[in-house]
Amino acid sequence: MLETSPAGESGTAAGVRGQREPKYWALKQHLLDLLDALPPGSPIPTERALAGEFTVSRTTVRQALADLTAEGRLHRVQGKGTFAAEPKVAQRLQLSSYTEDMRKQGLKPSSKLLEVEELPVEGELAKLLQIRNGAKILRLRRLRLADGQPMALETTHLPLGRFRGLRKHITAGGSLYAVLREHYGVELDRAEETIETSLAGPQEAEILGADVGMPVMMLTRHSFAKDGKPVEFARAVYRGDRYKFVTTLLP
Repeated sequence: MLETSPAGESGTAAGVRGQREPKYWALKQHLLDLLDALPPGSPIPTERALAGEFTVSRTTVRQALADLTAEGRLHRVQGKGTFAAEPKVAQRLQLSSYTEDMRKQGLKPSSKLLEVEELPVEGELAKLLQIRNGAKILRLRRLRLADGQPMALETTHLPLGRFRGLRKHITAGGSLYAVLREHYGVELDRAEETIETSLAGPQEAEILGADVGMPVMMLTRHSFAKDGKPVEFARAVYRGDRYKFVTTLLP
């Protein structure tokens, strides 16, 4: 059986003496040990085999597999089985473009342009971009990929008055920051970025090739040029099973 012995006496463990680990949790730890020894793409035993080996129900097996899939350790393919997942892409939190970040990882970046739209803006977004209510912005919606795999869904808002003609320079796979630098002389100086966790809705899941309810990371970025003026306000939804963020903390 997968149930463990009661907790030891040290520290706070004494306060939970007699409690047992849920069966799915113990199975999950076993699978983590197994995955540490498997190369990406390797199949793992079937639900039936795991249930029989560890004397648990298939419901318990599914719960453990669901956890590991959400955490990005497993990749499930309908009708084919469950496999050890590729390592997560580790992106540093810095003011750089997605294109630059992926190339530094040794991955081939690409983007699918889903929407390019000019529209008037009001309220909070107008304040963030420091433009008047009713002024137009350019909104870009792009699916970000690495080595052909969907990674993030990004929506970017830019003040059209400052970047007239920007639409004609936008290409599916090009770097927006490179366009701003080369055609408008804009060098980014700083950005305020917020990271939150959420769950993928139906539309996001479909575009990202993920399951509804899969954990995702939601990033908002408010970028400024060296002259102090705002350049963009962007929102991005990153797959929690394929992405992690890394930063360096200095005293």
